[in-house]
Amino acid sequence: MTVPTDPNAPDIKPRSRDVTDGLEKTAARGMLRAVGMGDDDWGKSQIGVASSWNEITPCNLSLDRLAKACKDGVFAGGGYPLEFGTISVSDGISMGHEGMHFSLVSREVIADSVETVMQAERLDGSVLLAGCDKSLPGMLMAAARLDLASVFLYAGSILPGIAKLSDGSEREVTIIDAFEAVGACSRGLMSREDVDAIERAICPGEGACGGMYTANTMASAAEAMGMSLPGSAAPPPPIGVATATPGAAARPWWNCSDAGSPPRTSSRRSRWRTRSRW
Repeated sequence: MTVPTDPNAPDIKPRSRDVTDGLEKTAARGMLRAVGMGDDDWGKSQIGVASSWNEITPCNLSLDRLAKACKDGVFAGGGYPLEFGTISVSDGISMGHEGMHFSLVSREVIADSVETVMQAERLDGSVLLAGCDKSLPGMLMAAARLDLASVFLYAGSILPGIAKLSDGSEREVTIIDAFEAVGACSRGLMSREDVDAIERAICPGEGACGGMYTANTMASAAEAMGMSLPGSAAPPPPIGVATATPGAAARPWWNCSDAGSPPRTSSRRSRWRTRSRW
C-alpha cells in the first residue's frame, strides 16, 4: 500500500514511509495493525512518545498520565503516536553508595535507547518525557542526535510539604531541608524527632526533587534552548499533566509539516549562550 502524496506539500512522513508504503511492507503493516493502526493511518506522521516512567522514584510517577495527554495531542494534530519506555534511576536515592557510579551511565543508556527505537522504527518525530535528573539530559541528547521534529516535556518539581516540629511550629520543607537536617542533627543542633518529621514531609507527592538540582536545572535549560514548551519547566506534576494540552503535544507533528525546527536549529548558538549566562 502506497499513500498518494502531493509533490508540493511538505513531507510529513520523512521516515515512517519506510515501514508503511509498498507491497514489500505488508508484514510491517500487519504488525502495526496489531498495535492499533489501520487503513486511515498510513498517511499520518508516526510520532514516538518516549517516557522514563517508573515507580523507582516520585520524579517519574506522573509520566504515564502525561504520556496519555501527549498522545491525545498527537492524535488531535493529525499524527499517530507510538509510546515506548526507557530506564531512569534516582540520584537522590543512589547517592552515598556504589549506586552513584551508575548515574551518568544511565544518561547514556537513556539517550542510546531512545535513539535506537526512533531509528529502528523509522519514527518521524518525538515527544520526550522525563522527570528525574539524568533522564532529562538523556532525552535531550537523543533529540539532538536524531535531529528530528521533537518536543521535550518535564514531569515537574514536587510541591513542598509541611513538617510539624517538636517546638509546635510548622515549617514548609523540601528535600533540601532533609540534607540540612542531617548536618544539623550530626552537630547536635536538631533532634532526631525533628529530622524524622522533616523526612516524612519533604516528598508529599509526585515530582522531581524540590531544589535547583539536575532535574529542575535541565528543565529550565531545555526551555531556554527552545527544546521544550514555553513555561513547561515550572508547573508541578498535577498542573503539568492538566495543562499538557492537545495543541501543545501536537507540536512535533507541526514540525514534521515544516512549521517548526528540529533540535539542532531550535537550540541554535544564541540560545546556548543564553543558558550559559544563568
